[in-house]
Amino acid sequence: MKKLTQYVGLDVHKDSISIAVAVEGRDPAQQLSRIPNDPTRLLKQLDRLGPRGQLQVCYEAGPTGYGLSRELKKAGISCVVVAPSLIPRKPGDRVKTDKRDAAKLAHFLRSGDLTNVRIPDESTEALRDLVRARDDAKLVERAARHRLSKFLLRQDRKYPGRTAWTGMHLTWIRSQSFEHEAQKRVLREYLHSVEDATSQVARLTKDIEELVHEEELVHEEDLGPLVTCLQALKGFQLVTSAGVAVEIGDLHRFANPRQLMAYLGLVPSEHSTGDGKRRGGITKTGNKHVRRLLVEAAWSYRHPPKKSYAITKRWEGVAPEVTSIAWKAQNRLHRRYRRLLGRGKSKQVVITALARELAGFVWAIGKQINKTAA
Repeated sequence: MKKLTQYVGLDVHKDSISIAVAVEGRDPAQQLSRIPNDPTRLLKQLDRLGPRGQLQVCYEAGPTGYGLSRELKKAGISCVVVAPSLIPRKPGDRVKTDKRDAAKLAHFLRSGDLTNVRIPDESTEALRDLVRARDDAKLVERAARHRLSKFLLRQDRKYPGRTAWTGMHLTWIRSQSFEHEAQKRVLREYLHSVEDATSQVARLTKDIEELVHEEELVHEEDLGPLVTCLQALKGFQLVTSAGVAVEIGDLHRFANPRQLMAYLGLVPSEHSTGDGKRRGGITKTGNKHVRRLLVEAAWSYRHPPKKSYAITKRWEGVAPEVTSIAWKAQNRLHRRYRRLLGRGKSKQVVITALARELAGFVWAIGKQINKTAA
């Protein structure tokens, strides 16, 4: 007798889990129960449905992380985490509850209409947390600098130099004096906030440099070679390379560069109906962290190709096939930058287009690493 698979949808929150199940066939998914967010309680509920080998479980990616998925897999239950933005939705469905969400997940898991997200191993996830912590610190630093610069601007204090936030700029800020004590204290506090934020960014940057190649952090997903090789690209220093590596993981899972571009939300949106076709801005789906890193790196390609001292140093010990890809990227992307600007495109549109092509070169380097390893 054939054993029937049961499809279980979980709507997971910090304090509770709503459970729904759909059996093979066309019957609607049934709402099962709502329990506290406790893996032991959940396993007891799932065991009541039947043998663990016949269960397929899913829940949405979110702030609760991947711990539940790892616990279920250790217990012998197949569990996937799905992308929330890619769950099918009916346009007229305006009712949203935990139970309905769980039933929807069970239904679409059975129909195969859900998109799984990659679950990194625990060491890679730990390094990714460190990289994202630095990103958060950079946002704090940017906000602190903005507050200080706007305060000085309101007092008609304009820096005579060309480059802001250098050592000379900070020395100029510290030399400013005000008549009123309140303004003196404002300057002191704003400057203190900037210095603290900058120190935090420096500490986290040093932590990434120390830990990115340590064996215990990459023993399952060996990201060390990818981090080293990505630094051959212009605009990819250690922090950027580590950020891209820990966010994407194994580039071999993308069959072609177009899949990676779509995963990062760097492809144009499209609305086509009948004979009409209209394309809009990029979709901005997928991993926003890597998308931002690629856009930032793409600004480097507005300058002519050059084998600078820093890039030459980063090329040391890197396979010639990888450096060839990096040099090709410099030439192609700079030519495209000039060509698109000549066609009247705005700089931001041009840089976004370069970021999309840069994703293709990242994919090519990942493929070359896999080919060399094989």
